[in-house]
Amino acid sequence: MPTRRSLLLTTAAATALPLVAFRAAAQTPPGVLVFAKQIDDIISLDPHEAFEYTASELAGNVYQKLVTTPNSNPSSIVGELAERWEVSEDNTVFTFTLRQGPKFASGQPVTAEDVAFSLTRVVAMNKSPAFIINQFGFTRENVAERIRATDARTVVLRTAAPTAPSFLLYCLSAAVGSVVEKAAVMARAQGDDWGNGWLKQNSAGSGSYAIRQWKASESVLLDANPHSNVAPKIRRVIIRHLPDPSAQLLGLQRGDIDIARNLVADQIQQLQGDGKYTVQSARKASLLYLSLNQKHPQLSRPEVRQAIKLALDYDAIQKNIVPTTFAVHQAFLPEGLPGAVTEHPFSRKTAEAKALLAKAGLADGFEVSFDYGSAAPQSDIAQAIQANLAEIGIRLRMLPGEQRAVITKTRARQHDIAMVRWGSDYFDPHSNAEAFSMNPDNGPEARNKTLAWRASWDIPELTARAEAALKETDAARRSEMYVALQKDHQQQSPFVIMLQEIEVAVARAGVTGFDMGPMNDRHSYTNITKA
Repeated sequence: MPTRRSLLLTTAAATALPLVAFRAAAQTPPGVLVFAKQIDDIISLDPHEAFEYTASELAGNVYQKLVTTPNSNPSSIVGELAERWEVSEDNTVFTFTLRQGPKFASGQPVTAEDVAFSLTRVVAMNKSPAFIINQFGFTRENVAERIRATDARTVVLRTAAPTAPSFLLYCLSAAVGSVVEKAAVMARAQGDDWGNGWLKQNSAGSGSYAIRQWKASESVLLDANPHSNVAPKIRRVIIRHLPDPSAQLLGLQRGDIDIARNLVADQIQQLQGDGKYTVQSARKASLLYLSLNQKHPQLSRPEVRQAIKLALDYDAIQKNIVPTTFAVHQAFLPEGLPGAVTEHPFSRKTAEAKALLAKAGLADGFEVSFDYGSAAPQSDIAQAIQANLAEIGIRLRMLPGEQRAVITKTRARQHDIAMVRWGSDYFDPHSNAEAFSMNPDNGPEARNKTLAWRASWDIPELTARAEAALKETDAARRSEMYVALQKDHQQQSPFVIMLQEIEVAVARAGVTGFDMGPMNDRHSYTNITKA
């Protein structure tokens, strides 16, 4: 049955948008696209702070970057704001020439000064995704010298060390590379916050859309950017937070929504073959995993980590709960990225898991807290994990919550075990290798707070190996290094990598053009049309 939130579009958006009126069992208005999606992961809409799935997707439709990767060929790099670029012989100086034409939603043209400001802002604020840019040697102290606009259309980046051009370009294609309008942002700055307080809930981009309104755990409203050089076909997009898949299905069937994003397996199977709907899917560079905090005295024991990995019934979870929306995957590189390991070394071996706990001196088991998203299917997966671990004596205190709460807790290293998702930021192995297997500073004030840091996992040897793989110039050798790193990581790490996401969107007939990509910020609304 639908919850009160299933009436959100009528009760909340109607007052904010008098032009949009919805009736029970009515079709959505022409020119307006309505998504149903779980959006309780949004913490901030500032593209230089946001690091969550939905906020990254919004950034991809609201902002543009110097370069991007097309969904038709995600390993290739094409210019978005950049018309062309040049690299110095020593691979330390990168010069970008901007296209003429792109404009912000304010109507002002995108300039090199906006680009330099945006990348400088990333470094200066040093929020969660900043390490993607910081790793090239940019600091608050040197960024003004190393990232410069030399004229209205030219931006020059100078890295601290020779850098593979493809790697820098992949990093600039991440959502954190979004270009914001300097004048609009700084006009709203409070003290030294670089406009972050305002940009958390607003936008200043040159993409197809602009943020009109965000209500946490309720809705996001986007209006077409009338000045964009990539004008969308739909003038308004409304994303409704419907955490209950049954409410999403009912809204789709009633005509209250156009595209449902979180239907579960049996619902998807129910609609496949029905001419009233179209089902599309995309295998994403997105993983569902458990993070075991190494500050916890029991979880820090290698035998306990291995016991947990051997206690879970991965195949049953996938088959019985998420057969159409996830695939079993147990390495930190998602299938589809260069060098990904696709073997599954772990399966349910209860006796062996119990023996490992006994070896660790924990034959009677122990109790530990478990944070996870309260919406389906995470809640169902969490219950299966609870049952599996109970069989070996690990008793979970279940702590369901909104996704943003779980994310915030893991970022503060305050969890015991947490079930979280991670999506690659760019199409290069280092995106995930850095996150899962590098922790150069395990201190509380570390500059790069990777996933390994969040799990309090101090790993100088693996950090050095990941750094070496990044610097390897021979492609075949580099791939071999990542394969070896993943296999060792599987056996040593406090991460129980379980599943890789297969995102499924179900649309009403006549709704076409939703371009789904391997990364969240590659989900494009620009070419969506409604018959």
